[in-house]
Amino acid sequence: MVTGNDGLFAVLGEQRYRIDRPWGRWPEHIPVGIISKCAVDAGGNLYICQRRSTPVLVFDPEGHFVRSWGDGEIADPHGIAAAPDGRILVVDRDAHQVLVFDAEGRLLLALGERHRPRTQAPFNHPTDVAVGPGGDFYVSDGYGNTMVHRFAPDGAHLASWGGRGSGPGEFTTPHGIGVLGDGRVLVGDRENNRVQVFSPEGGHLADFGPFYKPMDIHIDADERIFVSDQVPRVTALGPDGTIFGSCKPVAVMPHGVAGAADGTLYFVETHTTVITRLAPVG
Repeated sequence: MVTGNDGLFAVLGEQRYRIDRPWGRWPEHIPVGIISKCAVDAGGNLYICQRRSTPVLVFDPEGHFVRSWGDGEIADPHGIAAAPDGRILVVDRDAHQVLVFDAEGRLLLALGERHRPRTQAPFNHPTDVAVGPGGDFYVSDGYGNTMVHRFAPDGAHLASWGGRGSGPGEFTTPHGIGVLGDGRVLVGDRENNRVQVFSPEGGHLADFGPFYKPMDIHIDADERIFVSDQVPRVTALGPDGTIFGSCKPVAVMPHGVAGAADGTLYFVETHTTVITRLAPVG
């Protein structure tokens, strides 16, 4: 992080970013809770999930509040993803569900039995969700099952893999997840301090790292991978795992990272009520 005449900046590889912290105009009528994850839709709108009443808030690219939803439907939001078809997927950790909404917050699909955890099957305190290039989505079932589950766009369960441990294909708290354009699935294996790489079918391909308790994964349109960890740090990698930059643009643990099509990055922290934006410069 560097200081310039126009404020604070961060550098990742050859890209320079202006740090906007705090970012956005939080509505006065909505209390702030523990902000856990974020996602950006095709229009550049930022979706924030927080652990309290009013669990999902939406902001436009300028930081203006647009709408909120999810009261009474989402108990404990831990992960969120925006699908290319406009659907919003929310991981409801303590309810043991993944919920699929339209952009206005209307519930379309509920996966898992509410408040009924399952062993070695979806779900037992899931952590995150990511959508693949064909519309299939992947869920890291992190705190109870230490597994990954794959679903078709209509919610049909296609496959599961994983198990507790530190070997290839094993996890100790799979916490964040992302999917590359070629279908490879990246899983932030938090307590094993690595990102594991899998085929779409669950075959172990590689480990990326090193990291210190990786929290979340964002993959941009150019296949650049951004991993946030507890240092607090964000690390940028190529699709082959080569690290080309790292920086510390936030104050404490960045629990969530997401990005817009123009290269803007957003970070949220569970230990503060602050949203941080990294805006590309030059």
